[in-house]
Amino acid sequence: MIRDILRRFILEKANVRGEWVQLEHSWHQLLERADYPPVVRKVLGEALSAAVLLSATVKHTGSLILQIRGDGPVHLLVVHATPQGEVRGLAQWTSVPEEGSNLSTIFGTGHIAITLEAASNHERYQGIIALEGDNLTQALEQYFARSEQLPTRLWLTSDHNTCAGLLLQRLPSDKYASTEQIDAQAEDWNRVSLLLDTLTTEELRDLSAEDLIYRLFHEETPRLFDPKSIKFHCHCSRQKIETMLRSLGQDEVQAIIAEQGHISVTCEFCNANYSVDAVDAARLFTENVVDLANTTVH
Repeated sequence: MIRDILRRFILEKANVRGEWVQLEHSWHQLLERADYPPVVRKVLGEALSAAVLLSATVKHTGSLILQIRGDGPVHLLVVHATPQGEVRGLAQWTSVPEEGSNLSTIFGTGHIAITLEAASNHERYQGIIALEGDNLTQALEQYFARSEQLPTRLWLTSDHNTCAGLLLQRLPSDKYASTEQIDAQAEDWNRVSLLLDTLTTEELRDLSAEDLIYRLFHEETPRLFDPKSIKFHCHCSRQKIETMLRSLGQDEVQAIIAEQGHISVTCEFCNANYSVDAVDAARLFTENVVDLANTTVH
């Protein structure tokens, strides 16, 4: 079975849309970057699946960033998904939460933020709520409820080999719908939600999209769309590192090199290392500089 794919679908009888994702190779590539303890690894995998699902759900052409910050053992978790199906993520911890810890024990008091970054101008739109619920599924469902989005259900799972997720979202009612039609759609949504509650972790982790959606929703007239490939990819580059160093200023960069001999920057997402020495630093601040004294104006 092909892994690392996203499948969109519609339950035509119930007026519900959904997304399904399974990640394996990209998940393994992310895990190679750090030795995550099992509890941290589990919530990171769930967040990675969630970011892919949410990125496919929102009407937005840019990147989606899901971030959790707290004052607990795990103080930061960030996952990033792009419209091209590229994902990356990381978690940082000061101590290891106990096995079976709930969300508040893992992160302490904190918040969850979902940021949409426009592809053209890098303008950001962000929603933030307090981190609540026993697990990430409950926290994200709370996010949708409080942000007045469409009714949304999630199921997330993660282990050392695979992370996966399923999202259902009720489609908006027609503005001319009658009271009877709105009540019928609410009943459809409740029925589909009950069917989702019969899903097991093993089914979500092991079954293909076709088998899983048919098993759960075959009476709801499901229609699946073409699969979309997902891959691990980090957007760091030497050019971005050099741009960051230029922003520090020449004096600051030269002072660091004078003290340390070079500047070493390691990407937290992929562990790529970028080293800048005195020659590199000199180039940073002389490239594209025009010598006005030797420029002839005609």
